[in-house]
Amino acid sequence: MVRHINGTVLIIAGIVATVGALLFPVWSYADRSGTGRDRLDSSSVPTRWGPLSATDRDFLVRVRLAGLWELPAGQQAVERAPTQAIRDAGDHLVVGHADLDARARDVAAKLGVELPNQPNEQQQGWLRELSAARGAEYERKFANLLRIAHGKVFALVAQVRHTTRNTLIRHLATDANQTVLDHITMLEATGRVDFDALAHEAADGTAASPTGPPAPDGEVPAAPDPAVPSGDLSYTSRPSPRPGPPTAIDTARPAPPTP
Repeated sequence: MVRHINGTVLIIAGIVATVGALLFPVWSYADRSGTGRDRLDSSSVPTRWGPLSATDRDFLVRVRLAGLWELPAGQQAVERAPTQAIRDAGDHLVVGHADLDARARDVAAKLGVELPNQPNEQQQGWLRELSAARGAEYERKFANLLRIAHGKVFALVAQVRHTTRNTLIRHLATDANQTVLDHITMLEATGRVDFDALAHEAADGTAASPTGPPAPDGEVPAAPDPAVPSGDLSYTSRPSPRPGPPTAIDTARPAPPTP
């Protein structure tokens, strides 16, 4: 009888241990602080268009920063590039970023997110590097610096478009996707992009956690200046038509160069 009772106790103890092992991961990660979901919730603020996360705010700032250096880089290419392909790419950069910047500033104003008015230090360095280059070196630097920058933003656009819960950010990500893909296509059409260098740079890089600007505190931030070209140059490309909330994606892009 004692042996029978001991055997039953051991069986029950084994079942309890098995159930505990199965439930421990759920208890450990589902509702405890420090999980990805908790970090998402703690960094998000409510808005009438849906929660606004740190990644959403980081995206807004990056779109703004992209326009602040890529638009003048495009204008410089239109003014001084030795080949038509580089000038065409510059034309698309100017028109696309002027349009996207206006959209980003409108979204930031509605969401109460403060935007920068100057390119960051690294971007200013790229502009200086382009200004110092000439001839074929200029074309190579222009195509590759801007192609790398657009590739990194393109990855962020995809992440935001996939995960955001904010309607305004989702619409802006759709707009940014079209603009950035157009610019990538135009830069690659120059024939100057080093795809091996792109792959190696991506393999060596590490992704940083997004921080973005501080969460809105109810105060209306100062309105940023528009990113627009200077002078009286004319530009031939036009932003893709996007009336109101996007309902379809315009996939018309320049044909790839013939090998």
